[in-house]
Amino acid sequence: MGEVIIVSGSPGSGKSTVARELAQRYERAVHLHTDDFWHNIVRGAIPPYRPESEPQNHTVVGVIATAAFGYAEGGYTTIVDGIVGPWMLHHYLRAQAHHPDIAMHYTILRPDRATALSRAQQRTGPDALTDAGPVLAAVDQFADLGGYAAHALDTTALTVAQTVDAVHAAVNAGRHALST
Repeated sequence: MGEVIIVSGSPGSGKSTVARELAQRYERAVHLHTDDFWHNIVRGAIPPYRPESEPQNHTVVGVIATAAFGYAEGGYTTIVDGIVGPWMLHHYLRAQAHHPDIAMHYTILRPDRATALSRAQQRTGPDALTDAGPVLAAVDQFADLGGYAAHALDTTALTVAQTVDAVHAAVNAGRHALST
């Protein structure tokens, strides 16, 4: 069996870059870039940061969680890269309940507000979320993590390599493990 590693955080936290690099550390790995799942909605898509997108977002996250555990069941270390706040973890926990032998880890990359906004606004491409309002709203959603605060990693002053090392070490030590 593989395992599922969720690399979460706000826009500009480095999720995609870290997930890509982290995947290189495993012999068999899958990088699930969750933005791709939203782009698969051909008609009727609602930007996921809008309040009316909540039912859509729950559907998409449920599909991603099922896919992640499907790959892990096939022996792949599956790295999920997306905005997976504690409010969406129940989808992954439900999927894990069907695969109790598959380990799941949850790491939240959390740079300070200014760093996250700066990094997000440096991104390019037609789908890059660079608008300060939605970016900062997402950053603020990760401000109070409750019982998941120990899963956060302040990446404000870390390089990509240092962040990958820290996530890899936390996963190997079981510090960010989740279970049903």
